Amino acid sequence: MSTRPEVLFPLFATLTSLDGVGPKTAAALEHAGIATPRDLLFTLPNSGIDRTRYDTVQGLETAAMVTVEVEVLRHMPAPTRGRPYRIEVRDAAVVFQLIFFHARGDYLERQMPVGARRVVSGKLEHFDSMAQIVHPDHILPLEDAAAIPGFEPVYPLTAGLTQRTMHKAAASVLSLAPELAEWIDPGLVSREGWPDWRSALTQAHAPTSQGDLAATTPARQRLAYDELLAHQLTLALARVDRRKKRGRITRGDGRYKSRVLKSLPYQPTAAQVRAIDEIAADMASDTRMNRLLQGDVGSGKTLVALMALLVAVEAGGQGVMMAPTEILARQHVEGLQPLAEAAGVVLELLTGRDKGAERAAKLAALAAGQIGILVGTHAVFQKDVAFHDLRLAVVDEQHRFGVRQRLELGAKGTRADVLVMTATPIPRSLALTQYGDMDVSILDEKPPGRTPVKTALVNIGRVDEVVDSLRTAVASGRQAYWVCPLVEESETVDLTSAEQRFKTLRSALGDGVVGLVHGQMPPAEKDAAMARFVAGETGVLVATTVIEVGVNVPNASIMVVERAESFGLAQLHQLRGRVGRGSAASTCVLLYRAPLNETGRRRLEIMRQTEDGFRIAEEDLAIRGAGDLIGHAQSGLPRFRIADLERQAALMEVAQRDARALLTQDPGLTGARGQAARHLLWLMEQDKAIRLLSVG
Repeated sequence: MSTRPEVLFPLFATLTSLDGVGPKTAAALEHAGIATPRDLLFTLPNSGIDRTRYDTVQGLETAAMVTVEVEVLRHMPAPTRGRPYRIEVRDAAVVFQLIFFHARGDYLERQMPVGARRVVSGKLEHFDSMAQIVHPDHILPLEDAAAIPGFEPVYPLTAGLTQRTMHKAAASVLSLAPELAEWIDPGLVSREGWPDWRSALTQAHAPTSQGDLAATTPARQRLAYDELLAHQLTLALARVDRRKKRGRITRGDGRYKSRVLKSLPYQPTAAQVRAIDEIAADMASDTRMNRLLQGDVGSGKTLVALMALLVAVEAGGQGVMMAPTEILARQHVEGLQPLAEAAGVVLELLTGRDKGAERAAKLAALAAGQIGILVGTHAVFQKDVAFHDLRLAVVDEQHRFGVRQRLELGAKGTRADVLVMTATPIPRSLALTQYGDMDVSILDEKPPGRTPVKTALVNIGRVDEVVDSLRTAVASGRQAYWVCPLVEESETVDLTSAEQRFKTLRSALGDGVVGLVHGQMPPAEKDAAMARFVAGETGVLVATTVIEVGVNVPNASIMVVERAESFGLAQLHQLRGRVGRGSAASTCVLLYRAPLNETGRRRLEIMRQTEDGFRIAEEDLAIRGAGDLIGHAQSGLPRFRIADLERQAALMEVAQRDARALLTQDPGLTGARGQAARHLLWLMEQDKAIRLLSVG
């Protein structure tokens, strides 16, 4: 069934097929991201107005929403231009006024003839102790008053749309929604007390109180689950599809790995051993590995990656490790070279800087199989880079590489295994959303030798004290980072620039003690400044966030972050991870400007309380939301209309289990529930998944 089922046709028709939607309204809806009746069906009210009926407005608070029956007493047209038109009315107890600006008197006289009874609804105000309603939302004869709901749903709007239009269109699309067979596991539906799909939609579009708008109501929870289930089914189908593609059995004999372990001055952590075993088992199977290695700053991912690369070399093949920047690629080589030498394995670096004869020699050695492990930047994608027998590709810092590059890299080797490493702890719900098609290994322990970092919050007013203690630390041979938020003075954003801070610290600490790196420097200058700091020639490095990812200077034990409240939690956590890499006790000073807003205070407090990157990531998700956490542009996150990743993370896990279980029982989705699940995939526009099914 690779064409959309007929029962869903009305939901994918034109918007103008709905009541009250003409070409102009359709254009306004499309501008709001609503292109089909189906999109409108999943655009739920986001608030509501209580229109409870009262006998009288007497004694009610200003700004209360009132719905009341009145008798029209007299019309008082505007005495002069710009003054309002007033109508005096009486309810069961008091006389008050309805106010209209720029009104047409003849229209109002027809609407509300003197002596007539009407039901009016609007916001109550008091002016000169007289109660009044300015421009009532509803004015209806008694026989039509039932059309005013006790609780009126309010839809999200953009220019050119009114609530009335939305109500009419929503009622129309609900009448088109077909009865569909149940695609959710029946046990789950009854355990959660969820309504069926059509009832859930009807209830969600017709809330009867503020409580009905909560994401936790059975109707809304069920609709959110439908979205998550469709997404997880798509990922699970992609996973099944990938597993059908034969991998290669890559089994090591342990000879290189054991030499490396002997040369280490410490024992790997239990988490590292577990991850190494999981990866080796994947490589030894005949399906292609697609695994995510998630580890906090300093949890020892590089050793795990090297052990995996050595399995490839032990099996007579090659491995490649890719980093997003040249600085990181060089750092990996510095860290890995001594271990590779201990094992007796040839490891080489390939970057965009390799030119001419040197590059040609490296490529020839690679093609001949003389290089066991290649480390590089995206330069390894170039056409002329050919491996003798590529078995494993390791990609560092996943969020800089798209899925497309992962595939290109895999294509360099015949059926190569892929291991993706990320140093950014991702909350479980987001990991499932972004990498739900991958298997995950987590490093949740720090290797021995990593010293805990003490975190202090200091008001920027005390900056001189910080500089004084820095002077003492540098004199005793310690090194420090000083991170500034912006590079240049900007009038709009009052943040101290790196240039300014560099000058003040240089005059306080002396020439030659302070170095500077920022994003606008030429690469060669930046590398030279970093190299001087790594070599210990400069004691303090003033930097913008260019140092966030990956730099490793074990002697640096102090991190000062200026205007810390303007950074995100994940960034602060990454920056703090730059210190605590040596044996010296390390400190992270978060300089903030008072008064802090609620979010700023919460962020800094979390930093002070914990060094656990996963807990920090969960908090960051709660504060910022999913899109911001990964950056909307490259987040690759699906756009859910109803599901809320921050608040419904637990549902995502249930959806993943449910999707995988369904495909295990019914791989072709041909059974009764499988057929219903196909409807769900069409409904959620998961055409990619449908194609995988039709191929399979």
